[in-house]
Amino acid sequence: MAIRDWPAEERPREKLLQRGPAALSDAELLAIFLRTGLPGLSAVDLARELLQNFGGLRPLLEADLASFCRGKGLGSAKYVQLQATLELSRRHLLATLQKGDALTSPAETRRYLSAQLRDRHQEVFACLFLDNRHRVLAFEELFYGTVDGASVHPREVVRRCLKHNAAAVILAHNHPSGVAEPSRADEQITQRLKEALALIDVRVLDHLIIGDGEISSLAERGMI
Repeated sequence: MAIRDWPAEERPREKLLQRGPAALSDAELLAIFLRTGLPGLSAVDLARELLQNFGGLRPLLEADLASFCRGKGLGSAKYVQLQATLELSRRHLLATLQKGDALTSPAETRRYLSAQLRDRHQEVFACLFLDNRHRVLAFEELFYGTVDGASVHPREVVRRCLKHNAAAVILAHNHPSGVAEPSRADEQITQRLKEALALIDVRVLDHLIIGDGEISSLAERGMI
């Protein structure tokens, strides 16, 4: 049976309008994104099959172009549409963060940094630049690869702070292993950056290590 023949309260779009997006299952939300099904499959049935084949919503959303396009009913146009949707979500999180105070919104700060860095397959070192009232000025990814003294250059962080006229920074990088435990190299580079930035009166407020579902704060551990 086609979705248009379902009772109105069971159709994903009508259900979302009546009860809000949180009331929908992963398959129903994905069906709205897909818009149409295939011969013999409604959009919801197709969504359920895709979720099963990919192993869940997250692997589907994280799939690269080639893997994504192997999915039934998917292609490069849908991939582009999905990537645009995900980027809009990330930018919305940053806009939400910029409206408030990063220090009094630690949950939003962590949610934003996790959305940016959690699913990367290599280490990415980034900075959240703040003004003297700790409002967000900008977010930038600065270094890629193993985060250690050789790959993270304090002079570049200093240069970016001066460009943004930042008064403070929150450092962040991900651990692709998913384990958010800080390493000795993480501690060392944090201290090097803290010392370098102190010379231009920029405070390092925290260094967050982004894992898979967990985040470690060096400030909370007394390492800053």
